[in-house]
Amino acid sequence: MIRQVKNAGAGGTDEAGLMERRAGLLSRRSFLAGSAAGIGALGLAGCVTSDGMSLAEASKLYGPVPDEKFPIPAIDVSKVDPKYFRKTVRYETKEAPGTIIVDPGNYYVYRIEDGGNATRYGANVGRDGFRWSGDAYVGRKSEWATWTPPAAMIKRQPEAAKWARGMPGGLDNPLGARTLHLYQNGAYTLYTIYASLDAESIGNGITSGCVGLLTQDMMHLYDRTPVKTKVIVLPA
Repeated sequence: MIRQVKNAGAGGTDEAGLMERRAGLLSRRSFLAGSAAGIGALGLAGCVTSDGMSLAEASKLYGPVPDEKFPIPAIDVSKVDPKYFRKTVRYETKEAPGTIIVDPGNYYVYRIEDGGNATRYGANVGRDGFRWSGDAYVGRKSEWATWTPPAAMIKRQPEAAKWARGMPGGLDNPLGARTLHLYQNGAYTLYTIYASLDAESIGNGITSGCVGLLTQDMMHLYDRTPVKTKVIVLPA
């Protein structure tokens, strides 16, 4: 059972803040700048992070995805702590391969693999007062989902009221390109694992309980995660 620190209607990202921060990512100029940043970083092949990934490798991993419905810009990897780059790590657990484990205290999401390994992704998580823990499962999956703020969020952030009937999918939508919707006992918890274009959000508590991965990481996880996948959120 999910243990919540704040009320259940709080689920979701800190949408007002994220929409404001994403506004700077939306223009074609921003897209081209992001692509250029990725290309420029390819010249840094000799620069290696403490985790052993070169900036060139990171730039390729988090490069632009132009063929999407809404072309996705490159992530500015210089704004991400290298420890949060996607990586295969050892992870001892009795959980079955495919299980997703969220470690909000360390800002990581793990997908359990065979042989005692896991794919590890850097994440943003719930801010103080909005963290929760417990077991859930992926009840549905969405590409470029419509976002509808819950009533409690509209009360807390009145500026979200203009989207009470739903914000269409797109780069400015808080749920991003891919979303895993978390359920319990057949009911939607209002919490998600979603795609973020905000490089600086990774490694921080900024949401109302949802968990965000860099868009390229979220697409990687999404493609490997079927509906009904078990999700465990550890205590922070």
